[in-house]
Amino acid sequence: MSLLQTTKLAKSFGDTHAVDRVDFSVREGEVLALIGSNGAGKTTLVNVISGLLEPDSGTIRFLERDITSASIHEKIAAGIARSFQLVNLFDKLSAMDNVALSIFARQGKTRRLFAIADADAEVRGEAAGILEQFGLLPKAGVLAGGLSQGERKLLDVAVAYALKPKLLFLDEPTSGVSTREKAPIMDIISHVVRAERITAVIIEHDMDVVFTYCPRIVAMHQGAILADGTPEEIRNNEQVTANMLGTDRHA
Repeated sequence: MSLLQTTKLAKSFGDTHAVDRVDFSVREGEVLALIGSNGAGKTTLVNVISGLLEPDSGTIRFLERDITSASIHEKIAAGIARSFQLVNLFDKLSAMDNVALSIFARQGKTRRLFAIADADAEVRGEAAGILEQFGLLPKAGVLAGGLSQGERKLLDVAVAYALKPKLLFLDEPTSGVSTREKAPIMDIISHVVRAERITAVIIEHDMDVVFTYCPRIVAMHQGAILADGTPEEIRNNEQVTANMLGTDRHA
């Protein structure tokens, strides 16, 4: 079953067709990688789907409902969440409070977002449970700004996960971290999304990460879908190899 379906989705910036009449689908329960060289349109596509940008034309359907014109808050309420390539945290709040904020937002308690001191035991308990899932419970009291880059990446995903999405977009969850940190980070993320049966779309440049963790890969080039297949099919696709700058065929 298709959880998400775009039809002829388009977004341009001047003469640049960042998303060029894209038909893109995500099946319920899958973990999918969205790849492409810089400027291929990956992040713009996700920004349009998640509500950060308005499409110029085309449609977006989620759970068989047309959400093309829905606001970002309406899309979050429908079950779409995302993490960011550039981590989007409150650095002067603790890891616990960052997750609690997300839970408050999910519950519609926006008037209490900055009254963290009176957070009820239920919210704190849920936040602690989420931090534990992501291996961050020992850092619960540490300010987000004081965490390592890898821990910040995990916390950013945990904050998005706290919204309890049906579809989670992860924008380069391993960018900016050391090579040795990538596998542990992806192991944790992969375990959580599969255990909770969350559908995930991962925007990623690291082909080792893509081929290891994503059974389906969609490649974009110049705003369009270039290829869609298994890791083996993508690895052997000459068009993908030719257009993915910096990607080795044997990676």
